[in-house]
Amino acid sequence: MTQFSTLLRAGASVAALMLACAAPAAAEEVIAAVAANFTEPAREIATLFTEKTGHTVTYAFGPSGQFYTQISQGAPFEVFLSADASRPKKAIEEGFAVEGTEFTYALGKLVLWSADPALVDAEGAVLKTDLAHVAIADPKSAPYGAAAMEVMEKLGVRTTLEPKLVTGKSITQAYEFAATGNAPVGFVAYSQVINDTKGSSWMVPADLYKPIKQDAVLLKTGAEDPAAKAYLDFLKTPEAIAIIQKYGYVTE
Repeated sequence: MTQFSTLLRAGASVAALMLACAAPAAAEEVIAAVAANFTEPAREIATLFTEKTGHTVTYAFGPSGQFYTQISQGAPFEVFLSADASRPKKAIEEGFAVEGTEFTYALGKLVLWSADPALVDAEGAVLKTDLAHVAIADPKSAPYGAAAMEVMEKLGVRTTLEPKLVTGKSITQAYEFAATGNAPVGFVAYSQVINDTKGSSWMVPADLYKPIKQDAVLLKTGAEDPAAKAYLDFLKTPEAIAIIQKYGYVTE
């Protein structure tokens, strides 16, 4: 081997070593179970999170109760963004989540909405008329559905409306029932209709239902994943909070 070849190989080795040292830490993927009402802001946040950190997010959207069942049965989710505070707390108590990692990422708002621009007034009086159906999310698994039942109870219309309820598996399906006309009105998340300009809606007064306090938590399956921790940290940044507020949520 010539002296030139030896120097060339040595130089290549040094260059490779310098590139390796200069390269950023490998990007990772975080798998997140996210309450259905938070679908659109979560997607925006994921895009920005990847731009800022290089990490990626794989989402599953659905009802919080269903996710908790899956988590308790060993589903590979690493973070859990629930539509309530009770399930993340329960996940810690039952050993599925990391103690001290839970926090409130959003406070949700409930809306009575119709695709018909003339049906719902500013007082929600339509609930006391002869409605054929009312769409809600399953109150057993979806906190927004539970809130809707609470509202109907306080308004004194639950007995009348309960036989007419069209129940979706999640708040997304409840919205679809109302949007397609399968139900003339539906109780939905404000985030789903905040940009609607064609339908009609009533912002349900906050004193008619318990606060929809939406908590996030790090699951033990993601305890060693830097992307999972980074994602939860990112939810607390001004950039993420701005997106959350843009969709009508209140942040603490």
